[in-house]
Amino acid sequence: MRPSWWKLAFTLAAGAGISLLTSGCGEEIRVFQPAGPVARSELELIWLQMGLTAVVILPVILLLAWIVIRYRNKPGNPAPYQPEFAESRTLEIIWWAIPIVIVGILGTVTWHKTYALAQSPSPSKEPLKIEVMSLNWKWLFFYPDQKIATVNYAEIPTDRPVEFLLTANAPMNAFWVPNLGGMQYTMPGMVTALWLQADKAGEYYGHGGNFTGPGFAQMQFRVVAKPQSDFDAWVRQVVNSAPDMTQADYDKLTQPGHLGELSFSSYPEGIFEKTVMDEGGMYMEHDRAMLGNMMPHS
Repeated sequence: MRPSWWKLAFTLAAGAGISLLTSGCGEEIRVFQPAGPVARSELELIWLQMGLTAVVILPVILLLAWIVIRYRNKPGNPAPYQPEFAESRTLEIIWWAIPIVIVGILGTVTWHKTYALAQSPSPSKEPLKIEVMSLNWKWLFFYPDQKIATVNYAEIPTDRPVEFLLTANAPMNAFWVPNLGGMQYTMPGMVTALWLQADKAGEYYGHGGNFTGPGFAQMQFRVVAKPQSDFDAWVRQVVNSAPDMTQADYDKLTQPGHLGELSFSSYPEGIFEKTVMDEGGMYMEHDRAMLGNMMPHS
């Protein structure tokens, strides 16, 4: 026995409602709460993609409903019966032309925005450089200009571009601060770059975006954005009160396990570059060209 129309409609509506209500699980959708120019630009791309997708999906859903109702098996249905119908040039042009146009628009806009986001969001301002290393299962941040390091949290000044240089001393992961921008992979033996900027002070959630084993769920970090003067005061506090990081401390950090937040007033010179070389020096020539000879030649 075929189910009645109202039962089928109720089932579909209930499923859609449950999916919508449980999708957030009480958390804000952070990518829709941008706090900087990079995140806003990426959100514009998301809305464009959703809009162009709706151009295809909504007519298809409406057309499906119309066909089901129009051509359903019902006594006295006036819908024409055309067993010899084989093709329609008009329809073929429509359903080929629309996807081609959509792909062309998406490809052009995505290429333009991707290229733009690979540059500083505020070229007239001096960037802050932070070297990031993903470990099992923690995040290590080096500030080469300030000569300090932190674990599982990073502080940045507001209204100033930040260049994150990313690598891994563990399985490949992905660095992601949803409120500030998209994710970028961290890979052993390679350095990738990610530009972010926070326009307003606040604390932003960060997480690894690539599964790396049993400790992955706790691989979280904070990014704290504050005015430049407060950032400078924080740097002075770390320099004056935090312990030095020794090679033994670093070796301990690279061991699998969880830690809270740590700060170090110094760290072994060249440890970031040495880690990249030890993990896979064959990538270094490419990295030097991409990052403007950031790393010394060996």
